[in-house]
Parts: sequence; C-alpha cells; structure tokens
Amino acid sequence: MKRAILYVHGKGGSAAEADRLRAICPDFDVLGVDYRGELPWEAAPQIAAAYDEARRQYDHIVLLANSIGAYFAMLALQGRTPDRALFVSPVLDMERLILDMMGWAGVSEQALREQGEIPTDFGEKLSWAYLCYVREHPITWQVHTEILYAGGDHLVSRQTVERFAEEHGAGLTVLEGGEHWFHTEEQLAFLDGWVKRVLML
Repeated sequence: MKRAILYVHGKGGSAAEADRLRAICPDFDVLGVDYRGELPWEAAPQIAAAYDEARRQYDHIVLLANSIGAYFAMLALQGRTPDRALFVSPVLDMERLILDMMGWAGVSEQALREQGEIPTDFGEKLSWAYLCYVREHPITWQVHTEILYAGGDHLVSRQTVERFAEEHGAGLTVLEGGEHWFHTEEQLAFLDGWVKRVLML
C-alpha cells in the first residue's frame, strides 16, 4: 500500500518544511504543497489540485496542515476524503479570527466595509472582501482529525479549538506553555513525538 503525507504550510512557510517529516515518517512519502498566495480563493484550488494528483498515485493519504494552512486545506478538500488529518496550531474558525483581529485593531464592520482594506499595527491587513468570502464559504469537515495546540497560542483561542474538537470528535493534544509557531528544540521534539504517536509509528 502506497502511503503519503500531504503537508500544507502556514503563512510565511514553505513546502520545504515537509523535509523534516521524512526523517520521522519513513513509511510515508511526504509531499509538500507549494501553494502561492495568501488569499483563500488563491490557495484552496492549488491545494485541491495537489490532493487530486496525490490521490491518483497513493492508496492512503494523511493531511498534515499548519496554522492557516489548516483553514485553506479544509476549504480546499470539502467533498474529498483524506484518510486522516493532523492539524498543528490550526486556524479552525476564520471568521472568529478576523473578528478578533478587528477587535484588536479597534476596527468596526462598518469601517471595514466602507474602506475595503485597513492595515493594522500588528502587521495584518484587514479586508472586507476576505471576511465576506469566509462568510459565503462555510466549511463542512468530516475527516477524522487530530489537533496539536499550544497553550500559549496568541492567535487562536483554546475555546475555539476545544469547540471544534467537541463538534467534530477530533483528538486534541495541548502543549502547555507552547507557542503558535512550534520552533524551539523542545517544541519541535514534542511535535515529532505527537506525529509519531497519532500515526502510531
């Protein structure tokens, strides 16, 4: 049986991040999705195409997605059936995240609608078109999912993750004191151990 992990990176990441998975998942071919663009209507079709190509070649596909890559992947793969999904620090409720960022920036819906786009002092650009797209494209997710969440995640609330896990019957592992971006030696070791455990390697 040919098995693959389809890796979808987060914002500012790259398909090259998949390289480190090859050492810990020797029984899988690891395929990094090199999608371009930061908008859902740009990224999702590319991820769907990568999945369809992988499905033609592999019997068993595990999706592993990081941060906003999880949102893009859920958007892209509705109606498709990866065997499992592994989400790391996932953005699971994009509307909630946008509304949270609007609150942090002190931006009302009316102001965003009138101005179209508003830059923030924390580096994100708020977009009325993006918010409308998210609302017009709700996600239905029916794939068995395991989630790795950092207790110190500043971007996605624990409440959002716990609600998603409960509603979807997803497994949830929390690294207390961890950060949204798993990057320290300790955090990466925990991530590697989690991947092996949930894949039962």
